[in-house]
Parts: sequence; C-alpha cells; structure tokens
Amino acid sequence: MILLNPVVLSVIVMTVLCLLKLNVLLALMVSALVAGFAAGMPIADTMSTLIGGMGGQAETALSYILLGTLAVAINSTGVTSIVSKKIASVVNGKKKVLLLVIAICACFSQNLIPVHIAFIPILIPPLLKLMDELKVDRRAMACSLTFGLKAPYIALPVGFGAIFQGIIAGEMTNNGMVVAQKDVWKSTWILGLFMIIGLLIAIFISYNKDREYKDLPLIGIEEVKAEKMEGKHWLALLAATAAFVIQALSAFEVINISKGPLPLGALVALAIMLVFGVIKWKSLDEFINGGVGLMGLIAFIMLVAAGYAAVIIKTGAVGELVDSIHGLIGGSKPIGVLLMLLVGLLVTMGIGTSFGTIPVVAAIYIPLCIKLGISVPGSIVVLAAAAALGDAGSPASDSTLGPTSGLNADGQHDHIWDTCVPTFLHYNILLIIGGFIGGMFF
Repeated sequence: MILLNPVVLSVIVMTVLCLLKLNVLLALMVSALVAGFAAGMPIADTMSTLIGGMGGQAETALSYILLGTLAVAINSTGVTSIVSKKIASVVNGKKKVLLLVIAICACFSQNLIPVHIAFIPILIPPLLKLMDELKVDRRAMACSLTFGLKAPYIALPVGFGAIFQGIIAGEMTNNGMVVAQKDVWKSTWILGLFMIIGLLIAIFISYNKDREYKDLPLIGIEEVKAEKMEGKHWLALLAATAAFVIQALSAFEVINISKGPLPLGALVALAIMLVFGVIKWKSLDEFINGGVGLMGLIAFIMLVAAGYAAVIIKTGAVGELVDSIHGLIGGSKPIGVLLMLLVGLLVTMGIGTSFGTIPVVAAIYIPLCIKLGISVPGSIVVLAAAAALGDAGSPASDSTLGPTSGLNADGQHDHIWDTCVPTFLHYNILLIIGGFIGGMFF
C-alpha cells in the first residue's frame, strides 16, 4: 500500500509536525526515525545513517555561517543603511514595486550572477525596517525570494538553469528518449509561466493587505547608520562583490572550485575588509558570534536535512515508491501524468533537492512516458515539474530556508507558516497544473 511506504509516511509525519510548530530540527529527526522504522531498519543504523549523512550539506551549512558573519561585518560599516535608503528611493513608497524588485534580484542570483542564496543575509535584513514602514507582508516577500531562487533554473537555460536542464537532457537520453539540452527550456517555459502567476497572486491578492510588525533589533546585528558613502563603504561593497564574483566564476567554470566557492568567497571578503582596515581584528569574534546568531539554526537544519535524506535513500523506499505507480495507472495518460507529478512532490520533499530528484525518477518516468504515448516535450515538462515540485514549500530546502534566514533576522517571521506554507500553496499547486497541461497537450 502506497501510504505505508517509508517515504510517504515520513514526509507526512514531517509535514504534520512542522505545521504543529515542532522545531524543524526535531521534526526532521523524528521523521528520519519513522522512515527507518517503517523500512525495518534497526534504530542504531537509522541514527548512524542520519549522523553520517549530515556531511552532505556541510558546505552549505558553513556557507550560511560565514555569509552571516560577512553580513554582520558589512552592516557594522553602515553601508547597508545607505543601500536601504537607495532602494527606498527607487520603490518610492510602493511596496509592490519593492516585492517585484526583490524577485528580479533573486532571479539574477540564479542566472546573471549565480550566487544562489548568498545575497539574502546581506541584502534582506537591512531592508526589514523599510518593509515594516511600507507594512509589507513578509509572506509576500518570502514568495518573491523563493520565486527568484526557483523559477529561473526551471525556465532559463543559463547559470544554474544550464545545470538543471543539462541533467534533464542527460537522464532522458540515458533512459531511451533523446533530448538536446538546448531544447529543454522550449518546453519548461510553461512551468516558469505558472510560477509567475503564483508570484502575482501572492503579491497582488493573497498578501496584498498591510501587515504590522514590531520595531525589534536584528538578531546578532548592531544597526549602524550612515548618511553618505565614504571610503570604507566602497571597500565593504568591494568585499561583498568579491564574494559574489568567486561564486559566479565557479558556477561558470572559469575557475575550478567544485567544492566550497561560497565559504571561500566569504573568507576572501572578510580578508579584504581586514587588510584595508574596514573591520578590526579584535572584532572578528563579535562578528562570528553575530553570524551564528543570524544563521546558525538555518545551518544546522541543512545538516540534519542531509542526514534525513540519507536515511530516506538508504531505506530503498524511493525506488519502491516510484515503481509502485505502475500498477495504479492502468494505461491512463491523465492518471499517469498526475501520479508522476505527485510522487515527484513526495520524493523531492523527502530528499530535499530537485537536482538530485531527476536521476531518481527518470529511470522509471521516461520509459513510462514512452509507454503512455507522452510526447518528448510533454515528457520534459513532466520530469522537470516532478523534480522541481517540493523544492518550494519543503521545510528543509534552501529555497525556503534562505528566505527565512533573511526575513527572520528580527525574530518575527515563522519558517513554516510564513515561508513554507505560502510558497507551497502559490508554487507547487500551480506547478502541478502547469506540469499536467504540458504533459497532456505538448
């Protein structure tokens, strides 16, 4: 029975516990134990796999801590207050303009300057005061950020999109359906379109009303105000740019840093600020403590999420779940497309990566698409949507943890109810609709 599959059980348990506001760290650990128990794994093996698998996100966790440290250091110069004023003058009191501007900036972080979540802890916390003045509902901002972290790699064939779409083309070709990477975006554009619809619904309908927040200090960050740009401010911006450039050069394979470009970039930025006297050696402990306060919980969630994914994979239940849809389809193309999308949602929420979901499901999905008579463009859409589903809305995805890390800098943004639930509703539902239309009619 599909409901007794360890992946399904553990994802349901994780979702329920998170919605009941159990700490995400504990929810992930309990869900891992449930998956192991359902699969018949000894509890010692489950815990060993959980702890051993945590290293899978060590780079991301370190990146979060160092980027948090860099954000605190940059903020100490006062440059962020100047940048915030510049952005305020651009949006001119129009909160919807601010939400759209941030969505566009987030898109650039995936393609134009592929730094992924690196910009969030630096840019977003200083903007919280401006958001509060405009009475922006932070759930709308979470949707803007998650849109920018997700939609570009689905629909655009550059930056991280080139990687995602390259995996799709490669796995489809390996499983009997020859596809060129350059043709993938010609089908996945419909998924990007439906995500744009979700973004607009969030900004102009769902979270259109004013929302009040308390005037609270930022966690781990001492707010420093400045009126005009000085030498130290330009140097601070230079340091931040250096961090982004290292990540971008690595993403475009200009320099060969397959592991650690984000933490290396943060270290280089801090070194630049030290060498030019922007920050003091004696203040480093203070900045690191601030970085841990700002990003520490998010970093540990990423570690435990990697351990949870390792348990899910070791159970072998992912393959069983994908295999089990054969008997439920009965030769029906509509049922087949819908089940492939829903199973993709569960798998991605379980293993926590849309990029890693593609090889897992492609081995079954592509032969099944051929059997059901789904066209090549339709199969591309189904596979891409099945992999991307769950990335938005998952408590353990960097597409949700990244936005929360910035929006909760003053402790007033709940990860589950203010990020995960809104992004799940506005993107996953529409991705299922877009994926179904593409699978059936392309």
